[in-house]
Amino acid sequence: MVSLSSSHRNVGDAERVASTVGGALLALYGLSRRSPVGLALAGLGGVLVYRGATGHCPAFAALGVSTADGATPAPVQVVEAVTVAVPRERAYAFWRRLENLPRFMHHLERVRDLGDGRSHWVATGPGPLPDIEWLAEITEERENEVLAWRSLLGADMVNAGHVRFADAPGGGTEVRVRIAYQAPGGAVGASVAKRLDPLFGRMVKEDIRRFKHLLEAGEIPTVDGQPSGREK
Repeated sequence: MVSLSSSHRNVGDAERVASTVGGALLALYGLSRRSPVGLALAGLGGVLVYRGATGHCPAFAALGVSTADGATPAPVQVVEAVTVAVPRERAYAFWRRLENLPRFMHHLERVRDLGDGRSHWVATGPGPLPDIEWLAEITEERENEVLAWRSLLGADMVNAGHVRFADAPGGGTEVRVRIAYQAPGGAVGASVAKRLDPLFGRMVKEDIRRFKHLLEAGEIPTVDGQPSGREK
């Protein structure tokens, strides 16, 4: 990771990683909107990526704030639920084949199942920035009911996920998803994470919406309303 001299660094290591990953995801989300607001979000994402890459935050410097020796960050969670008009076994089997995740999770480039409950994940970096990669392991698995995973120690993208599948009262399957990611360290970083949380929540919500469309219609609607991608 690119860095300035220690005298200019005012962002802690955990917060640098969170800023880089969060900025990359925010930039991707903004660019996918294809609108002035989206471009503004992409610009904010670029600022966060710079902040993480260099370890220097101009705003912190102006305020005389430093989190370079900050505390361990707290996780932030996003929870979403959706009812899908397909049998529970089918919904679970589609999600359990981890290679399917990039088909509805917009920020993912690819996921490869390594066997023994481990997998390799790649998220697309915005613009010229490199991809973000990490290893994950399945922590809980009950066929047609529950699937949970978490990133392994040292991952660039510190995260965890938990998906529960249940028969919906009116038919179909209720899918409840909980995604947790690492918030920036320190009190200031926690405040930034709280502000960005609704944006990440919106990203997860749109991912789940695409999952629903993909299973029910066999395709995902694009921003312009045209279908993109078929279920395999």
